[in-house]
Amino acid sequence: MSILIDETSRVLVQGFTGDKGTFHAKEMIAFGTKIIGGVTPGKGGAKHLGLPVFNTVKEAIKETGATHSIAFVAPAFCADAIMEAADAGIKLVCSITDGIPAQDMMRVKRYLLRYQRDHRTMLVGPNCAGIISPGKAMLGIMPGHIYMRGAVGIVSRSGTLGYEAAAQMKALGIGVSTSVGIGGDPINGSSFLDHLVLFERDPETTAVMMIGEIGGPQEAEAAAWIKSHMTKPVVGYVAGLTAPKGRRMGHAGAIISASGDSAAEKAEIMKSYGLIVAPSPSELGTTIAKVLAH
Repeated sequence: MSILIDETSRVLVQGFTGDKGTFHAKEMIAFGTKIIGGVTPGKGGAKHLGLPVFNTVKEAIKETGATHSIAFVAPAFCADAIMEAADAGIKLVCSITDGIPAQDMMRVKRYLLRYQRDHRTMLVGPNCAGIISPGKAMLGIMPGHIYMRGAVGIVSRSGTLGYEAAAQMKALGIGVSTSVGIGGDPINGSSFLDHLVLFERDPETTAVMMIGEIGGPQEAEAAAWIKSHMTKPVVGYVAGLTAPKGRRMGHAGAIISASGDSAAEKAEIMKSYGLIVAPSPSELGTTIAKVLAH
């Protein structure tokens, strides 16, 4: 199994006819993802990459039975695109877009809460690399060839460190069940915790790698939950060991603003809850290999 996406997921591309949507749709199709069309307001009725284009998500679902969407929509309009997908009944939206205003994301979070938990759209991102289940489907912008199918789940705030972990693991003959990039913004759609719950339930995931960053309480909350509820081993890593206090590093959410926000503090919190912490980015693969060997 995998979490979130598989070969049966029927995927819609929001912002389909733009250059980013076009480029990544081609990559996802080549990987084997079931892309069934896209949405670009005003271009409904046209064909793009041999697939239908619709004006609205509702119309697209009615015609194609889409279950998932990926949004390549400019920051100023992306919140509306996410809410439109949720309103139409899309099960999961992956938002790649970087630079969505925090105020817009607060509106999105409030909007999603109006739906009952069982019918609520899962949002992955924004400002993320997406989701990949090797050999099944890719909903994102990652280089598919570095992922080998296997039994380790990856959940990461950093897209590139997620790639690094997958490439190191592949070199050691270790495969991935699903890799999820939750995004580096201060307000994101889903947290480490949301995905750890799914990995714990997935019978084909035997271990998990959680890659965090400076800033925010997510890693500490996840580590506490892991100690109490998780039966599978979790390897942790926190990027930003040399980050100075008060300076944003790369991601909008990566800023040390309170006690417990720094990489060293987060790594200590993870260790205190029983996680095995990788000592450096170059040892992500070897650390998971040691854990799997026990």
